[in-house]
Amino acid sequence: MERIGFLSFGHWGPGQGSRTRTAGEALLQGIELAVAAEELGVDGAFFRVHHFARQQASPFPLLSAIAARTRRIEIGTGVIDMRYENPLYTAEEAAATDLISGGRLQLGISRGSPEPARNGAAAFGHVPDAGETDADMARRHTELFRKAVSGAGVAEADPRYAGGAVGLLPVQPQSPGLAERIWWGAGSRKTAVWAAEMGMNLMSSTLLTEDTGVPFHELQAEQIQLFRDAWSAAGHNHVPRVSVSRSVLPIVDAEDSRYFAGSALRDSRDQVGIIDGLTARFGKSYVGEPDQLAEQLAADSAVQAADTLLLTVPNQLGVEFNAKLLGNVARYIAPALGWTVPL
Repeated sequence: MERIGFLSFGHWGPGQGSRTRTAGEALLQGIELAVAAEELGVDGAFFRVHHFARQQASPFPLLSAIAARTRRIEIGTGVIDMRYENPLYTAEEAAATDLISGGRLQLGISRGSPEPARNGAAAFGHVPDAGETDADMARRHTELFRKAVSGAGVAEADPRYAGGAVGLLPVQPQSPGLAERIWWGAGSRKTAVWAAEMGMNLMSSTLLTEDTGVPFHELQAEQIQLFRDAWSAAGHNHVPRVSVSRSVLPIVDAEDSRYFAGSALRDSRDQVGIIDGLTARFGKSYVGEPDQLAEQLAADSAVQAADTLLLTVPNQLGVEFNAKLLGNVARYIAPALGWTVPL
């Protein structure tokens, strides 16, 4: 385990016990948590993106603000739903954010998950072409986005206003190296292989939209191995990265126990359900004493196969609590996985 980071879903609302009651608080607390995480030695600050919900929806202003307040920590998404995105505008925003950060952006993108709006992408102006599915449209958007961040020309020059230039113009700005820091959020073994063939890093969550009857971590480890095999076969000239997400909730004091002791048994096993019409396997949460969690995570084959572990945080409990949670993981659990505090 080379890196650990946090993954915030950016929830906000007036629910009982919420310390993140407004969108403004969610954004500002996201910045402060990233600053605190960097001070603790944590390697990454990642944010989930959802539309038409009380969650983070426009990641680039948030990530840019974090970039301006930090110096070392990676910043990223997990993931942006490409059905909703204008590929060229997203390429401009991503490059600008990466330049502000000094090359620390790790951008997770994907076909996305079910959203509250029935035809949300259409409300944003994006409708599949004839014969396309939503997934096809997301991949088409992704192809153009990746072409743009790689510096390829994407729009015909007008010599009258382009200094006499002819041919295709690239979007500006460009941020060198960003093209190799694009991750695909793969929900199955098949999509992981596709991501490898396309040359994108693998971001695997606590959910797979398939079930073979084996424990979640074993199925995810198989997904990771298939990704690595496909990457090698494709002959890409750089080393890919792989992340997995886990809910890790160490109980070290009375406050932790009050919040999480009740879920220690309820969420300590995989679950199987239906999502988007597909059978899906959901990974368990890790809740308990730190030494117990260290042993369990060391036995998690997918955690061992990945180079990056993203810790999902209960962001509505506020910055102070989540900084304490991250500190406890960094201090008591992560070293047992081979992670060391960056110098």
